[in-house]
Amino acid sequence: MGALTLTQVRPVGFAGGADLRDIHIDADGRVSADPVPDATVIDGGGSWLSPGWCDLHVHVWYGGTDISIPAAEAGVARGVTAMADAGSAGEASFHGLRAYVIEPRPETIKAFLNIGSIGLVACNRVPELIDTRSIDIDRTLAVAEANRDVICGIKVRASGVIVGTWGLAPAKIAKRVAEILGMPLMVHVGEPPPLIDEVMEILAPGDILTHCFNGKDAGSIADTPALMAQAKRLADRGVRMDIGHGAASYSFAVAERAIGEGLIPFSVSTDLHGRNLQGPVHDLATTMSKLLSVGLGFDQCVQAVTNRPRSVLGLPDDGLAPGARADFTLFDLVDCDEVATDSLGAQARITRRFEPCGAVIGADHWPASLRPREAGS
Repeated sequence: MGALTLTQVRPVGFAGGADLRDIHIDADGRVSADPVPDATVIDGGGSWLSPGWCDLHVHVWYGGTDISIPAAEAGVARGVTAMADAGSAGEASFHGLRAYVIEPRPETIKAFLNIGSIGLVACNRVPELIDTRSIDIDRTLAVAEANRDVICGIKVRASGVIVGTWGLAPAKIAKRVAEILGMPLMVHVGEPPPLIDEVMEILAPGDILTHCFNGKDAGSIADTPALMAQAKRLADRGVRMDIGHGAASYSFAVAERAIGEGLIPFSVSTDLHGRNLQGPVHDLATTMSKLLSVGLGFDQCVQAVTNRPRSVLGLPDDGLAPGARADFTLFDLVDCDEVATDSLGAQARITRRFEPCGAVIGADHWPASLRPREAGS
């Protein structure tokens, strides 16, 4: 595609004001200070323009696992320009994820490498962490080293349905592997064993606790005041709290309580996969709307899907400066009256909804063709 001009857009998530302006992008896909001849005009119509939305927790190793969806279902058609596959592949199958998903797609796709060698090939039916034979440290280190350009961390699912009686050991091994590599650990928390406080004790600044607002019995930060206080201390120290909505891991009640007590999530992500695409998750925009409804501010929602998760993927923060590579999402915040559902079946009223209009990567523009469904559908 040739040069682009985005007219009448309202920047958010960038340095500077939010006044309506035009953004010029040359044929090389870089922001230009001046109009570019023969540019295709995209009428923003007063929509917001942010850094490209980034979903830090998806499952897009389609065909490589029984849970993943095609990356096209999570990407530019929904306003998302960058994403991280969260452990669909372990060392034994990562080469396929890279060749068949990461490299062909226009979005930036990176991955957290599962500490379990088989990854999520038969998710939960064949757990990736049955016993010590499930982890090959040497091969995991080798694959991570050979793919540092696209692997952004190590992933471990530290919950009873996965580890059984093995408890905290896989998380400790994953943490050591991440330390050796100098990468962050993303840890899935849920029903014990291990206990969530045991998991939190091994995390360091830069690590990511996903499913941070889950409502699982004996697996939630809302179980006791001491656990909530521990989670807040970790966040203050730089441990990154990630939503990871999923089919079973987001509670309106926990989110509202935590945000009300000052625990602001680092990132809003979907954990989008084949078992929640039709609900309750649907997409990133719907997940953002759910967080907005329980007290996360508009600017906080934007930061939680742009600059903060983009930093984990190592994406540049050049903003709208001339010469910066274009990587933007156009979206609206629309009034609505809908009922949304969390992972436990609880409902909440949505009165404002994020709605993507399009995505720009370089000199290419994609209209949002997969709009958010009605939150309650």
